This record gives sequence, structure tokens and C-alpha cells, in this order.
Amino acid sequence: MKSEAPAAPQRVLPAIVIAQLLGASPWFAVNAVMLDLQRATGWVDTAVATLTSALQLGFIAGTLVFALLAVADRFATRSVFLWCALASAACTLAAVPAAASFEALLASRALTGFFLAGIYPIGMKLAAQWFPRGLGTALGWLIGALVLGSASPHALRALAASGAAWPWHSVFFGAALASVVAGLMVILAVPAAPKTVGRPAGLHLSALASVWHDRRLRASAFGYFGHMVELYTMWVLVPLILATRLAGAALSWWAFAVLGAGALGCVAGGVLARRCGSARVAAAQLATSGLCCLLAPLALAAPLALFLAWLLLWGVTVAGDSPQFSALTATNAPPAAVGSVLTLVNSIGFAISVLSIEFFVRLAAAQPLAATLPWIAIGPALGLVMLRPLLRRR
Repeated sequence: MKSEAPAAPQRVLPAIVIAQLLGASPWFAVNAVMLDLQRATGWVDTAVATLTSALQLGFIAGTLVFALLAVADRFATRSVFLWCALASAACTLAAVPAAASFEALLASRALTGFFLAGIYPIGMKLAAQWFPRGLGTALGWLIGALVLGSASPHALRALAASGAAWPWHSVFFGAALASVVAGLMVILAVPAAPKTVGRPAGLHLSALASVWHDRRLRASAFGYFGHMVELYTMWVLVPLILATRLAGAALSWWAFAVLGAGALGCVAGGVLARRCGSARVAAAQLATSGLCCLLAPLALAAPLALFLAWLLLWGVTVAGDSPQFSALTATNAPPAAVGSVLTLVNSIGFAISVLSIEFFVRLAAAQPLAATLPWIAIGPALGLVMLRPLLRRR
């Protein structure tokens, strides 16, 4: 007679969520201090796109390598999280001396992205081991934590800008310390997960065919791709948008607020999805964020209060649909290939984000933001078109 999996202690989900938040802090560490780096080095405005793309590509490489080698299946999930958190912290600290050289900083960011593949996906794996039946709710909290953690370097930069005793590179020290604490928290506060029966899954490239042949899976995957055209591009451009109205600590605090607001969208979206369904919640948030892109020319010229309200709404909805797309893809993927489908779809999505970041940051450097931002709506528009099969009543 098969015994039921043990119930998770109450501390497990909060510990994983907080660890995810702290572990994601190195993601935008360079972006938070990019204006300082440009003043110190004379780098061009498009340097932020190249540095962000290096991290995204490192993350893709890490995700694929971990999946191909079945790292999370062959080794204890908590140990993988710990060592990746420590390695990510080391790479973040290495960025301080590397900042004098663009090439060295580029390599540091790529390596940071590689080890972040052991934070975000591995954290989700850890949650799946403890909450196999409540993953939908856990996913909203986990991705919300990832969003807030990614925004945290802007808060660190705001603190540094508020006090003369905090130099800008303290952002790197703070992000590295947060990553170390994340790894230790998983080891000390999260028990070993229940063992699952079976051989290491690995990565099955043949699973990619199901993304095209299955109509419902194709809808969720391509909806996610449209979402990824917008998400990281908006996050990279937020400091540039805010710089049209704000400066110094105020700019950094509002960058943290706008990016961090996505956590609210993730958690609220998870609650609404129970009543309305993931597809409808994802579509509503995708449509709202796309509308925010189209309203950019008006919002950029609006009074400060409306300008900030527009950015907050955009921040909430641009990230709030992420957990729902992950849930839809996992639900519609073939049961035997869920891990491979999620890995491949996420990797393609991050590759799309690299192209989008490079294109729109360079476009923003060549023409006014009011003429650039509306074009980002192409991503949400295509995502909504592809998502239609999941919105029709059965």
C-alpha cells in the first residue's frame, strides 16, 4: 500500500520564498548602478543592453546544462541551491574589480547568470517536491519573490545614494551577501524533500515538437514568448524612463517600486486564477501591460502623479502573468515531458528577451522614448493572439 507524502512543515514555503527573493538579488545589480558606471567609464547608453543580455545568455546556458546533466535529480536539491547561491555571490563580488573593464564585467555577468539557473528553476523544483498538489499557489509566491529580489538592487542603490558613506559598489556587496544568506536559509530552514521514485529525467529535446503539434500547449508557449518580448525590456528601460523626471535616490526608490510591484501582480494573479482560470488572468494582465506600452506618449508628458501611476500599473501587470504562463505550460505539456517542455520553453523565452532588449535599448538611444515604447506592445499583442485557443469555452 502506497504511503502518502509527508505534509510540509509550515516554515518550508516561507523559507523557500524568502530564499528565492534573496537569491535573485544579483540579477539586476549592474543595472541599478549603470548610471554611475557610465559616468565613471564613459560607456555608451547601449552598454546596459549588452551587459543584461550577457546575464540572460548565461542563464540560458546554465538552465540547459543543468537540465542536460539532470543536476537537480542526481544531487540533493538543497545542496545545488546552496552552491549556486555561493557561486553567484562570488561572481557578483568579482564584478567590483571587473567594473574597470567592460569585457571583464561582461564575463562576470554571464557567469552570474549561469549560476542563477541554480536559484530560480531549482527553487521551483524544491517547491514542487514539497507541494506537488499546491504548486499553483506556491508558484505565484515564488515568482513574486523572484521579481522583488530582482528589483532589490535598486533599493540598495537608493540607500547608497542617500548616504555619503555608502559608495555605489556597496550594491554588489549587498547583493552578494543576500545570495549567501539565501543558500544558508535553504540548508538550515528547509528539510530534505521527500524522495521521488525514478531515474534522473534529463532533457529530452524531442519534447520541443509537442510545443508545435499540441494546439493548447502551443497557445501557452507562444503566449509566453510574447510576454517575454516585453518583460525584461521594460525592466531594463525603467531607469531610463524614470530619469526623464527623477534623479538620485528618488529615481532608485521608484525603480525598486515599479519593478517590485510585479510581485503584487504575481500573488494577486495566483489568487484570481483559482476563480477565473490561469488563461484569463494571463490574458487580462498581458492586455493591460500592452495598453501601458501604447499609452507611453501620453504618460511621459502627464503630470508626475499620473506618470508614476502609469509605471506602477505597468510594473504590476508586466510581470504578474509570469506564474500563469508557467502553470499553463506545465498543465498542457505531456505528463512525461513536463520538465523538458518547461526548460525548453523558458530557454527560448529568455533568448527572445535578449533580442528584444538589444533592439529596443538601441532604438531608445536613437529616438525619443515616446516613439520607442509603443512598439514594445507588439509582444503582448502577439501573445494575446496566440493565447486565444485557451480563452474559448470548452
